[in-house]
Amino acid sequence: MDPAADTRSELRPDGSGSEPEAGSPEAAAHALREGRLVLLPTETVYGLAADAGDPRAVAAVYAAKGRPAFNPLIAHVADVEAARQIAVFSPEAEILAAAFWPGPLTLVLPVQPGGRVCDLARAGLDTVAVRVPAHPLARKVLEAFAGPVAAPSANRSGRPSPTTFEAALSETGEAAAVALDGGPCEVGLESTVVALLDAPRLLRPGQVTREQIEALVGPLAEAEADARRSPGRLTRHYAPEAPVRLEAEGPRPGEVFLAFGPALAGPDVLNLSPSGDLEEAAANLFTFLREADARGASGIAVAPIPEAGLGEAINDRLRRAAGAIG
Repeated sequence: MDPAADTRSELRPDGSGSEPEAGSPEAAAHALREGRLVLLPTETVYGLAADAGDPRAVAAVYAAKGRPAFNPLIAHVADVEAARQIAVFSPEAEILAAAFWPGPLTLVLPVQPGGRVCDLARAGLDTVAVRVPAHPLARKVLEAFAGPVAAPSANRSGRPSPTTFEAALSETGEAAAVALDGGPCEVGLESTVVALLDAPRLLRPGQVTREQIEALVGPLAEAEADARRSPGRLTRHYAPEAPVRLEAEGPRPGEVFLAFGPALAGPDVLNLSPSGDLEEAAANLFTFLREADARGASGIAVAPIPEAGLGEAINDRLRRAAGAIG
C-alpha cells in the first residue's frame, strides 16, 4: 500500500492538507518527492521541509513562513557523501564535518556545479548552506528521500523557533502534508553556521561553540563579509509578540521574567536554568518565550546570560528577539 495515500486524499489544491497527517519517514519522503511540505523534527528545532531541488516547493516554504526570499535556506542531507554532491569541500570543511556531523553545525561552502539545490533555496547565491542532522527521525526521512531537503525552522518568519511538535503545528502546520512528532528538541537552538570561503567565519553561533571550531581550524574572521549567506541574520528575529528587555534584574509590572541561575520563584518567573547550566537554558529558551506570550505578558524581561561558550548563541538569539542587533 502506498504509505502516503491517506495524506493525498485530504490535500488542498496548493498541495497541503488542512491538517497534516501523522506519518512515517517513508510517507514524509513520498510527500517531499511530490513537492509537498513536511514538519520535520531535528535535534535543534522543528523544520518545515521541502525538496531543496524543487523551486515550487521551496517557494511554498517561503510563503508559509512569510520569509524574505533573500534569506537562504539550509540543505539537510543524510551524510557527508551527500553533502559533497551539492557543495565543494575544503580541507577545513572535511575537518569540521568529521568532528561535528551528524550534529548542529551548518557549513556554508561553494556550490557544487550541477548540485541539486535550486537557486531559490540558495537565495541566488553561489554558495550553499549544508548540514547533516543527528535526530533519528530526520535521518530516516533523508535516507528515504535520498536528496537534499530545505528545512528552515517551522515558525512564521521572525517568530521564536518551535522546539516541540505542538508549537510547530501551531506555527505552520496548515502548510504541511505530513507531520512527524519527534518529541521535544534536545538542543533547542538553531545550528551553528560557519562559512568556509576566503576564511573561516562564524556567521551564527550555536551549540557547537566558537572555541570548539577554532581549536580545529584556527581563529575565525569577522562575520560581516559573509553574513548574507547565513539564515537567521535578520535584525529582528526569533521574536515573541511581547517586547524583550535584556540584562534585567527582575520583572516590571505585567512582565514575565526569564531568570538564569538561583532566583526567587514566583508566578511571573520562568527560570531558564536554576543551576546556571547553559545547555538547559538553550533548550528552554524558545519554549519560555512562547510561554510568556501565551500568558499575555506586556513584556519579557531576561536576566543576564554569560557570554562564554554556548552563552554566545543564547545572547545572539535574545538580542535579535529584542531587535538589538542592527
